[in-house]
Amino acid sequence: MSALPLGEDDGGGRYPGFSTLAQARHWDRVTASVVQSRMTLPPDIRFFTPAEEAAARTLFDLLLDQHDEPRVPVVNMVDARLAEEQTDGWHYGNMPRDGEAWRATLAALDSEAGSRGGCSFALLDPEHQAALLQDVCDLQQELWHGLPADRVWSLWTRYACTAFYSHPLAWDEIGFAGPAYPRGYKNLGVDRLEPFEVRDIRPGADPTRRTGP
Repeated sequence: MSALPLGEDDGGGRYPGFSTLAQARHWDRVTASVVQSRMTLPPDIRFFTPAEEAAARTLFDLLLDQHDEPRVPVVNMVDARLAEEQTDGWHYGNMPRDGEAWRATLAALDSEAGSRGGCSFALLDPEHQAALLQDVCDLQQELWHGLPADRVWSLWTRYACTAFYSHPLAWDEIGFAGPAYPRGYKNLGVDRLEPFEVRDIRPGADPTRRTGP
């Protein structure tokens, strides 16, 4: 994400001039309060140790391609979920419970980084950080540090995406106008926009390429 005030566009965004929070007057008071609170200071770290926080922050930045400000504070949001045991309500039978699994996999990242570069995952150079994660992804159903790699990848990406796409900065990036209640959406169908929506100016662009809000 580029370091721009919320809702402004640097000419590279796909939804120029769009701001999710500009729609807040159309939401009920409770909804508006919940969404706007996500733009305040993120909660303090309570679950992760300092070493785990460093590894998790690096992991999330790589998975979500967040390297500039403003960032969605994904590590703080995931930490809050784990501290309050707000999990998905289930876990794979061949994986520990989510909190334990996070501690184990972050420790494994540091251990793997140590064997490859003699340092923690957060201090490994970016090229080798990305290569390490790609190796985990490519293992599929094989074991990685005693855990099934595909389940580890699922754990990381589920928590990363749930946090990221609950935040107004991410909504700006995808042109999402926020909660439908109470206004609702009436123009249902492919390529039918509401009056308050902004058309994607680069509809054929690679959706995996980040262009900033």
